[in-house]
Amino acid sequence: MSASDKISNAAQDLKGKAKEAVGNVTNDDSKVAEGKADQAGASAKKAGENVKDVFKK
Repeated sequence: MSASDKISNAAQDLKGKAKEAVGNVTNDDSKVAEGKADQAGASAKKAGENVKDVFKK
């Protein structure tokens, strides 16, 4: 996984956590869902990159 991919995934995860937190504070279920979706997307990308790294070695 390249450094730029790691940074991008971490940024997406943090953005998702922030959205989820704002949604929890404001009782906005759609923001909470968006935040969780962003976090899930970041996790999926990270898993895919980890698989690619295994096969590069």
